[in-house]
Amino acid sequence: MKDRLITLDEIRAAAARIAPYVAATPLIAMTPTGVRLKAENLHPIGAFKIRGAFNALLSLSPAERARGVIAYSSGNHAQAVSYAAHRLGIAATIVMPADAPAAKLAGTRRWGAAVITTSAVSAERRAMAEAMAAEQGLSLIPPFNAFEIIAGTGTIGLEILAAFPEVELVAVPVSGGGLLSGVAAAIKLSRPKVRVIAVEPELANDAAQSFRTGVRVEIPADQAISTIADGLRVQQLGELTWPHVKAFVDDVVTVSEDQIKAAVRQIAAETRLIAEPSGAVALAGVLAMGAAPETAAAVLSGGNVDPDVFARILLEG
Repeated sequence: MKDRLITLDEIRAAAARIAPYVAATPLIAMTPTGVRLKAENLHPIGAFKIRGAFNALLSLSPAERARGVIAYSSGNHAQAVSYAAHRLGIAATIVMPADAPAAKLAGTRRWGAAVITTSAVSAERRAMAEAMAAEQGLSLIPPFNAFEIIAGTGTIGLEILAAFPEVELVAVPVSGGGLLSGVAAAIKLSRPKVRVIAVEPELANDAAQSFRTGVRVEIPADQAISTIADGLRVQQLGELTWPHVKAFVDDVVTVSEDQIKAAVRQIAAETRLIAEPSGAVALAGVLAMGAAPETAAAVLSGGNVDPDVFARILLEG
């Protein structure tokens, strides 16, 4: 089961399932840089996570929906589950770090989910959510380590290929690997010659270490939480996502904190879009690699950044 790979049919089925609730996002060309950005920050909750959340909740049985759901997240998955549950009339509880960005906490509460705050360590949030799910009979909606999540995020890959036939390289942020697994599978199963590059912060480089060594590496919690990219602070790739990384990803590159901030500024200057640091990582990777911009796409995974943090990053430039 852990080595099973998502199929193209599953991703296409997810696309049909979520279509009434999730609009396709535009692929916006940066000017003058030329790289296309997949603007996932334009969803109602400001991030790509809405795709996996809807696919997971729509896959539940009526009895499971009636009992309610629980999720754990540093922010974007939290907002996505809260929003999807609100739209579908499902009660939701979300376990979040107490130091999550204020914008993400507010966005989660806005849609009616019960929010429980705890440690910044992702493993502790997961343990609390799993315990509550077992005690209360709730359906657990993981942020990345589930086939429903992988299939939902794979719809991004299908949209990139449809909108940009000339694409030769797609860069994707990597944290737990749900986004990366889905996009990489959709692209490689459709057009194997397109290169898929994972990008993560140097300070949270578990995926890069795993890719180089061939074994799933776990980094210390204090290392993972040190990056400004708060959505990429997971300590280890998921058991289900790791096989997808090995099967479908061409390379994993890392970028510095300064490169991430510079990408946030460049996105704002060239597209007038707001990218949170986690959302700008993929572009930072494309620029660091020196890839041909006219055939490259980067997934701008989210735009949920506190205004003061965004202002500080802009002013640093």
